[in-house]
Amino acid sequence: MDPNRILLKLSGEALAGDKKTGFDQDTVDDVAAQIKKVADAGKQIGIVIGGGNFWRGRTSESMDRVKADQIGMLATVMNCIYAADALRRQGLKTHIMTPFLCGSVTELFDRDKAIAYLEAGEICFFAGGTGHPYFSTDTATVLMAIEICADVILSAKAIDGVYDSDPKTNPNAKKYDKISLSEVVEKKLGVVDLASSVLAMENHMPMMLFGLNGEDSIVKALTGEFTGTYVTAE
Repeated sequence: MDPNRILLKLSGEALAGDKKTGFDQDTVDDVAAQIKKVADAGKQIGIVIGGGNFWRGRTSESMDRVKADQIGMLATVMNCIYAADALRRQGLKTHIMTPFLCGSVTELFDRDKAIAYLEAGEICFFAGGTGHPYFSTDTATVLMAIEICADVILSAKAIDGVYDSDPKTNPNAKKYDKISLSEVVEKKLGVVDLASSVLAMENHMPMMLFGLNGEDSIVKALTGEFTGTYVTAE
């Protein structure tokens, strides 16, 4: 597989490194350097970043869910601002687009404008999730990938692929090299949430899931050295 336009999903926790919260500068700089290599190879890159290094609305039981999710949306905006600055230091031109007005910090998402940016070799960050509560950044990732006509979703997480059970609690968990979205849904593997899986399946959007902390993991995902899990769109 040799995709031209990719949607890269980065987990907020992965950007925090061993600190588990906030940003780990070395990790972010390494990610930026990898994205520069991918961009220099001619790939068009859209990026979605989760907000888990700052906030997880679903764990805020005492709050109204809508308000908690709104805080999560803003956490993703903060992450994209930080990561975009790291990419600018690498010499890349970046844009941060959101589904809601955010003053002069971001620009309102426009599909045609986003595709024009990508075709010009510029990096597009899609922050703020879907702009609505009850939808995860996984859903926003799949939605954005479909809207910009991406060839594949690259999902860089704190875990290095898809397993048949949680490897954190089961040392004998089996890792899949390849699995279909229909199997992911049927086996309730929790790769991405159910709504995202169904949306990807219905729109034939494949995914490549891998660990961000592996050396040059983003570059290797696109150069034939992929060691994560390929999730087919069937």
